[in-house]
Amino acid sequence: MKVVLKTDIPDLKLVGRGKVRDIYDLGNYLLIVTTDRISAFDVILPNGIPYKGYVLTQLSKFWFEKTSHIVKNHLITTEIEDMPEVCKKYKDILEGRSMLVKKAKPYPVECVVRGYITGSAWKDYLKTGGVCGILLPEGLKESQKIEPPIFTPATKAEIGEHDENISFDEMVLKIGDKIAKKLRDYTIEIYNYCSKIAEEKGIIIADTKMEFGEKDGEIILIDELLTPDSSRFWFKASYEVGKPQESMDKQFVRNYLETLDWDKKAPGPELPDSIIEQTSKRYLEIMEILTK
Repeated sequence: MKVVLKTDIPDLKLVGRGKVRDIYDLGNYLLIVTTDRISAFDVILPNGIPYKGYVLTQLSKFWFEKTSHIVKNHLITTEIEDMPEVCKKYKDILEGRSMLVKKAKPYPVECVVRGYITGSAWKDYLKTGGVCGILLPEGLKESQKIEPPIFTPATKAEIGEHDENISFDEMVLKIGDKIAKKLRDYTIEIYNYCSKIAEEKGIIIADTKMEFGEKDGEIILIDELLTPDSSRFWFKASYEVGKPQESMDKQFVRNYLETLDWDKKAPGPELPDSIIEQTSKRYLEIMEILTK
């Protein structure tokens, strides 16, 4: 599969280019094209990751279908044959990496749920004894399970800016108490449900982030769901409390970048071929494990 860093489809109206996705307006619908771009620390890196757009699309489709009984989502189809005629002309670009979706008004927050203490949450805990203002028991070790999982929302930053963790009270101020509670409850329910499915396949979902929007007065799940870009996946068989875990997700790239003398501002550094190849392999492997 050819690496796609950017799409330009003259017959379609481009309305947004995110860190990973190019979004086209098809009138009543949106076409989301997931490229092979990769970002880290909110900076888009120069290299693409082979098969990344394919993996993110197929995993999102899998999880959207699995969780549709909990909350509706924006996915209509990932099949080019079922999309408007104009899309079929660009099948070679779109196939495997595109979603035709319902239009929705996104809520201006990212819904993050953490079932294990790792990454920025671990750093926060060491400094404050809690995560995003939520006090946790003393004596937790790195990568330890948090029971029950905690909900730690974040702002949605512009490209090049950093998402910022906010308290639930700040989330309420942004979108109102009723909606905030619903988003929190949906996020935790989806996480708990999907974590059981993943664990049966030998995978721990350490944490993940979700996005929601409003469509016809209803809350629906949008964007992507439980992909290696939005989640941390660990092997259950090698999981060990008290240390970082081998990751089957974007954390692998972050770990490499942490070894560089880089200020985490654009432009991002070039990735070596070995890191690109290993990242692609990890993305494909986690997709195959979870969707089989």
